Amino acid sequence: MAVQEARQSAAGGVPNGAHEGGCSCGDCPHGARAGHRRAVAAFLLKRDEFAAGQGLPAAVAHSASASRQWVSEELTQSAEAVAERGRAEGAAWLARLWRRTAFAVWAAVVVLLLVQALTAIGAGWTAARTAGLVAALVVAASLTAASWFHRARGGVLAPVIGEDNRLSTSRAVAVAWALFVAYAVLVLVARLAAASDSRERDALISGLELARGAGVVTVLAVVCAIAVLVRRVVGLRVLGQRLQKVRADRPRAADLLTDDSGRGTFADIQYVVIGGVALLFAGVRLARRPDQLPDLPWGLAVVVLVSAATYVAGKYAEGGRPVILSVVRSREAGDLDGPIRTGDDIEIRGAGFVPPGAQRADRLSRMVVRIGPVNVHVPLVPVAGGFSNPTDEVLTVPVPADVEPGRVEVQVVTAAGAETNRYAIDVTD
Repeated sequence: MAVQEARQSAAGGVPNGAHEGGCSCGDCPHGARAGHRRAVAAFLLKRDEFAAGQGLPAAVAHSASASRQWVSEELTQSAEAVAERGRAEGAAWLARLWRRTAFAVWAAVVVLLLVQALTAIGAGWTAARTAGLVAALVVAASLTAASWFHRARGGVLAPVIGEDNRLSTSRAVAVAWALFVAYAVLVLVARLAAASDSRERDALISGLELARGAGVVTVLAVVCAIAVLVRRVVGLRVLGQRLQKVRADRPRAADLLTDDSGRGTFADIQYVVIGGVALLFAGVRLARRPDQLPDLPWGLAVVVLVSAATYVAGKYAEGGRPVILSVVRSREAGDLDGPIRTGDDIEIRGAGFVPPGAQRADRLSRMVVRIGPVNVHVPLVPVAGGFSNPTDEVLTVPVPADVEPGRVEVQVVTAAGAETNRYAIDVTD
């Protein structure tokens, strides 16, 4: 479908109803999203054609190095167009998100009302049910107002979107517990405001004592502290080049369970699952005993604390600085063995050259290899379905003629801006 769409655009045809140019209006179904899809389709078509050896001009077809450079430049320009359309789509998506989050919040209120109405059959409507509904209305109104003020940043999701434009697992868990505790306190406040008997008021006030909700308060304090700690740890590790981060086009729900490259991570998954189960248990306890803070058992609270410690340990363990292990002369079949000379291709072997989330062509094209005083951009070498160069473990670049013979140092600069160690090689005439 993508290839057919690209061929339609190349032939002058436009998909039915799609706008010309880079329309990015938020409410237009054929705006930023359609423009991004067309740009992606055109890039994929061009990459596959080059991988099959098609589309090369006669002026560069006779030289392997010249054709490789020309293909890399063409793919880089096309990838930059895709990235620009992707950023426009992400901005338009965020601008529309605040309405969706507001609808989701009020839908949750409607669900709560239906559940209370169904469970009230036979048991009757109580003051606790009214207090729960009033508390939900207050929370929903507050979230809707906050969503409108942060409508350009994703509405209700704005506090849980990290600096890399991804959903933060630690912030999401902390916000969930904070909202739950706020809702539980509002339930007690509504019941206290409606109570006419002094003994009932005293019982409700005693329900806020620390002895009643020590487990919930402890978990809330820990998850909030972890949200702050993880932000600090990630920031320091990025500045120290021990962790590579690249910005995403827009946040996705999968960010809560995956790393930056989209692979599921044990630390994040177990933190979300255990935290969600404990939150569900606390919600049931509040429904059963709405006259006090949920008394989360210490056994379950300790399980959440262990899960939180595992999550923090996983954040400390992930990442690492890119490293060059060896540099050798690249040799094709039939070539003679020999030293590295200007004009030869060198193969840089190591690890961490492609940061998580930087597998796209526009990010790969930003990689640079310093050979002495010369900066060499890593050429993109397309193959069916992807690129054979660069990869996370191997880079191949030519030694330019501007490099003076002698002992020079090689260093890789990744798309995230991290620098590898320096590796010395000898270049001969």
